[in-house]
Amino acid sequence: MEQRARVGNRLLAALPPADLKFLVPHFRMVPLERDTVLVRSGDPIERIYFPLSGLIALIMEMPSGQTVATAVVGNEAAVGLLTTLASSRSPMTAVVRVTGLALKISPTRFHAALGRSIALNGAVQTHNRALMAQFQHVAACNALHSVEARLARWLLQVRDRADGDVLPLTQETLAEFLGVRRTTVTQVISKLRDSGAIRSNGRSSIEIDRPRLEAAACECYQLMRRRIDRIILMEETDPPPPGAEVRLFANADEARRHEPTQGTTGQRPRGH
Repeated sequence: MEQRARVGNRLLAALPPADLKFLVPHFRMVPLERDTVLVRSGDPIERIYFPLSGLIALIMEMPSGQTVATAVVGNEAAVGLLTTLASSRSPMTAVVRVTGLALKISPTRFHAALGRSIALNGAVQTHNRALMAQFQHVAACNALHSVEARLARWLLQVRDRADGDVLPLTQETLAEFLGVRRTTVTQVISKLRDSGAIRSNGRSSIEIDRPRLEAAACECYQLMRRRIDRIILMEETDPPPPGAEVRLFANADEARRHEPTQGTTGQRPRGH
């Protein structure tokens, strides 16, 4: 049986070790610090990030200065792979919203590996289908469902990529997810708290009750989760038996010990 690498990113983990090794020498493990802007809309894409943990929001910035989130990315995907669609500039801004770790690689190195690996080409196509599916669902959800249901859906999407029920989200970030004013967010949080879906909220975090939050969310959450998982699982293989894993990133455990704490602030997106 071919051994499979122990990699915290689902797209990379699906690659055969022989194909993954085209990338490994060029990866650099980096911390994802909360509120750090990885790339701005319209700027050249100079790095591709494969999150191992944490969450990155993809944000559309309007000429008026208003912002709205169009998708979130965790360890099931990557940021910057749209360069494979012949676009060297980012169509949106990518901002870290939950701290974590990522593997970083230059587009030049990645494209060189892409030219040598059929499996990597398949993984990129899988990623792009899953991301486009998320864009489509978010657009439909924004048009059809209430602010309360949409906030519940966003919180569940963050919870799926976070560690625990206390989510490191400010009202400013929630306003960005929803494309509304902070006063509206305050009202919606109050309603969700009254229903028990949110147990508490502070200035920079929200504690959720997942079962009640799922009851408050629109059907888009489950539809989106099933559709994206189905796309990604098409490319994943069965996990290897115990002891069959190969550690290609020997410094991962050391890097995790130095993972940034929640609340670290980096460069902020425009309009905030």
